[in-house]
Amino acid sequence: MSAADLLGVVLQKTPLDALHRRLGARMVEFAGYEMPLQYAGIMAEHNACRASAALFDVSHMGQVEIADAARFERLVPGDILGLKPGRQRYTLLLNEAGGIIDDLMVANLGPHLQLVLNAGRKEIDVAHIRGHGLNVVTHFDRALLAVQGPKAVDVLPEGAGLKFMDAAELQIAGIPCVVTRSGYTGEDGFEIGCPGTSGEALAELLLARGAVPAGLGARDSLRLEAGLCLYGNDIGEQTSPVAAGLNFALSKKRLAAGHFIGSAAVNAALAEGTPQKLVGIRLDGRAPARAHAEIRVGGELVGEVTSGCFAPSLNAPIALGYVRADLAEPGALLDLIVRDKPLPGVVTALPFIPHNYVR
Repeated sequence: MSAADLLGVVLQKTPLDALHRRLGARMVEFAGYEMPLQYAGIMAEHNACRASAALFDVSHMGQVEIADAARFERLVPGDILGLKPGRQRYTLLLNEAGGIIDDLMVANLGPHLQLVLNAGRKEIDVAHIRGHGLNVVTHFDRALLAVQGPKAVDVLPEGAGLKFMDAAELQIAGIPCVVTRSGYTGEDGFEIGCPGTSGEALAELLLARGAVPAGLGARDSLRLEAGLCLYGNDIGEQTSPVAAGLNFALSKKRLAAGHFIGSAAVNAALAEGTPQKLVGIRLDGRAPARAHAEIRVGGELVGEVTSGCFAPSLNAPIALGYVRADLAEPGALLDLIVRDKPLPGVVTALPFIPHNYVR
């Protein structure tokens, strides 16, 4: 019996729940959903994504539509009005203090924008967006699948004409889908939204074409190797995008105009710097440092780990964490405290392994 069962918590299920169970997935609670942690094993699923193609169920994410791009742009630092039809952009919902309410993907599908929101934040995001006078059409019942890896295009040849961050409405085996060439692993790949009633059939088709089912465990080690932040671990409402190294999501034109929530705080952080910065850390030995492990230098507390794992592609433990700004340059030596013992680590440039996107 799970902890959720013992506490009487009713977890939501994705449209692929029955398929996960038929495939023998080990199910766990994540963001209020029952989700597959692994099938054959985290290492095998991780390696399948790096070498071939893996299939992830990300239907717990929130898919919504917004028609008013101009008003939505006031809530984010990204250039939304400059986003051409058929293109997608990573951006941030910010509060007045410049903290991150959520990080999200925005695709211009022509008549409307499609947003993909983090699972644990989608209700908060929708309330925030509606609170600023926008109409939001939610599609939380839709399925969302991610095919990731160097052979992703072999699994989804219908998407071969797309480049990284392209978005298109496509038919896949007669199923109407919204396909973006993007993902959360650092590999080439696609995210595919479709009606929830068609999700299982689409997943079975992609598996039959050669994709390997993969769960949350591999998704986390893959995104960590790719140096990608996880909301709730590496970023949150108290986090400046400048401290998190997300400057690429800040439009210079929008920063200059300042017409978005949190613009004053973000511009101040850019001008003055931040006390801490998010860095990649590679550890000696085999033991990983997990979230909340202390980071010390000469016994002095200088930061905290936000995410950590053993990286299969590097055969070494890695971590993300915030450290004092003067210690954020690659090569800085740190001690990460695990079970009251210091583990030597070194600040390492991100990503830990190169991204393989199709430009």
